[in-house]
Amino acid sequence: MSLDSSRGPTDPSTLSQSSVEAAFYPLYERLFGDESEFVEELERKLAQARMSSSVEMYLSRALAVGLLVGFGLWLLGSFVGWLLARTVLEPGAVGVPLPDVLSAVLDVVRTPLILLISGLVFGSIGFTLGFASLVSLPYIRANQRKREINSLLPETIAFMYALSVGGMNQLEIVRATDRAEDTYGEVAKEFQSIVLETEYFDTDYRTAVRNQSLETPSEPFSQFLTDMLSILDSGGNMRQFLKDQKDKHIRTAKQEQQRQLDTLELFGEMYMTLSLFPLLLIIVLVIMGMMGSGSKEFMLMMTVYGLIPLIGGAFLVLVSTATSDEFGDGYIRPERDDDFTIDEGISALNTDLVDEYAGSYGVFDRIKRRHRSYELGQILRAPHLFFRDHPVFVLLFTVPLTLVLLAAAVLTNNAPTSLNAVQGQVIWGTFVWIYLPLYINFLPLAVFHEWNVRSRRAVLGNLSENLRKLASANDTGMTLLESLKVVSETSSGRLATEFEEMYAKVNYGTSLKDTLREFNNKYHIPRLARTVKLVSEAQETSSQIQDVLSTAAASSENQDDIERERRSRTLMQVVIIMMTYMTLLAVMALLQVQFLDSMSALTGSESAQAAEGGAGGQSDQFGASIDTEFLSMLFFHAVTIQALISAIVAGYIRNVDLVSGVKYAIPLATIALVVWVLVEAVSGGGGEAAVLLLVGSTGWSLDATRLAVARRSLGELRSDRVSGLLDTGP
Repeated sequence: MSLDSSRGPTDPSTLSQSSVEAAFYPLYERLFGDESEFVEELERKLAQARMSSSVEMYLSRALAVGLLVGFGLWLLGSFVGWLLARTVLEPGAVGVPLPDVLSAVLDVVRTPLILLISGLVFGSIGFTLGFASLVSLPYIRANQRKREINSLLPETIAFMYALSVGGMNQLEIVRATDRAEDTYGEVAKEFQSIVLETEYFDTDYRTAVRNQSLETPSEPFSQFLTDMLSILDSGGNMRQFLKDQKDKHIRTAKQEQQRQLDTLELFGEMYMTLSLFPLLLIIVLVIMGMMGSGSKEFMLMMTVYGLIPLIGGAFLVLVSTATSDEFGDGYIRPERDDDFTIDEGISALNTDLVDEYAGSYGVFDRIKRRHRSYELGQILRAPHLFFRDHPVFVLLFTVPLTLVLLAAAVLTNNAPTSLNAVQGQVIWGTFVWIYLPLYINFLPLAVFHEWNVRSRRAVLGNLSENLRKLASANDTGMTLLESLKVVSETSSGRLATEFEEMYAKVNYGTSLKDTLREFNNKYHIPRLARTVKLVSEAQETSSQIQDVLSTAAASSENQDDIERERRSRTLMQVVIIMMTYMTLLAVMALLQVQFLDSMSALTGSESAQAAEGGAGGQSDQFGASIDTEFLSMLFFHAVTIQALISAIVAGYIRNVDLVSGVKYAIPLATIALVVWVLVEAVSGGGGEAAVLLLVGSTGWSLDATRLAVARRSLGELRSDRVSGLLDTGP
């Protein structure tokens, strides 16, 4: 990436690009001039996205992709036009009388004209898609970098201020921030550009800062660099400047979160309306079908199996635009020329440390051969700890188990295998194909995921308080290591235990810096990583870092306030989503019990009267085409799908994590199942039989005759109602 924003004519022979880009470079020169504003804007976005391609070659590549895709769709469009000319648009298909001469001319030019128009339309669409997809990529990446820089900027400035309080000068602070890419991400990369420009391009420090302020995609960061440059030029107090900037950006972060939470509240109100729209549409379609306006089965199925998931997916995308992700993976990686190594994945699958020494001596080769078997043995001895650290891997066991159980149910004829069979056994069929996989897969995943989250976040509970204690102990003259020992003895909780372990590791020969990294990487929480990074950098300069620890504690307290308010506000959104779902479930249950059953009884009585009075007028009966079993299945599936979608949305709003919605999916789906069992019991037939079987399976004394009737009625249509079975009691 060029650090100079100026651009002049480029000779393609001097650019080490592919032959395709070089071949399309003349087309670029013909279409785009040297003074094109579009080219200048794209070049700026390429720099902001940190993409190394020059704008000339990048646009040449985009033109090549666009023309290739356009040519492919032109061929497809020509074929489609030929089919239309041979089938749909035959001579006289329009139905408009034309003079013989004009008709003869149209017959001659009809096929070529259709081929030309369809080819141009499809080709234009293909070129636009190919060219625009490549051109939009720098804009997308630049916007992603902008979001991350704006999110991490307040904590980065707090990091710089804490180092200035610890005694570092301006250049040392910039270099320390440059090395903190693992914790401060794209902000650190912006400072890397400043350092690299001063070291390798013989640019003075002020000019490098000015250039980066022009190239960064973040307006707040650009303003920060501009203000810092003015302090450097005027010789002002850098520490006071960083303190003021820290306070300013923390206030800005709180205001931004308030705006995001207000937006989420608006989205919550929108979700209430959007989630009820399919219900209203179902009611309208059912009434229209009962009035004899044609079969609405396909539209009902599209509403339940298509519209409800589509609305949920669209709402998730909408929410993702208003929530701020937690950037970074939480690991602190070794610096250059550092022997410290980290294990970011599954130790049984990660042999990088062993591979580093294998081949030198025979003992290392034997260690490499036995490493994987030893790690697998550790997993087998404590699988619950492995699944706690890697919750998603539990699906490797539950998914095959689900497939085996479903296959066994099908082979033993205990699972309905057709739509009509599911309609006849709504509860059982839905339980086998939806609820059984849901319980087998989601329940272990929810347990281990929550265990993982709680075990990792337990260390954050007393972080601010313990940092204050460390600062007080360090202020009395103790070293940081001695302060860790004192705080571990006078505090309780997970963090105090970790302080005690760190003290023991240092006494056994591990450096304090490596010990801090090991502690952080054990939990790999981005917020914790930024605090540990600050303490690790500061303790290398001096053992008396009470001011740094106090600054870190204040920054942690600000984060606690922001997190506390976010969880409080998002809790209300989760409650709104849950109550909206409960309302939808209640309405669907009442619709099934009061409306459909009443209409079914009315239809049955009208059918009997029509049979007595003759066959005439049978098709004119109100609700004659109603299929209560089909509608009951659709209603049950609608509330089940809505339960899963509401759970995923609630989990994402709560924790910005889709997997966290699993813990809401299980209770919501269970409530839907229990409610529908009761609905079917009230409606009669298969529901009553299902209740009888459930009662019999719990050990109540039911005679064999009644159980046989119940089992038989589960496979029959609802017209064979098993009435009165529950009246006598078990």
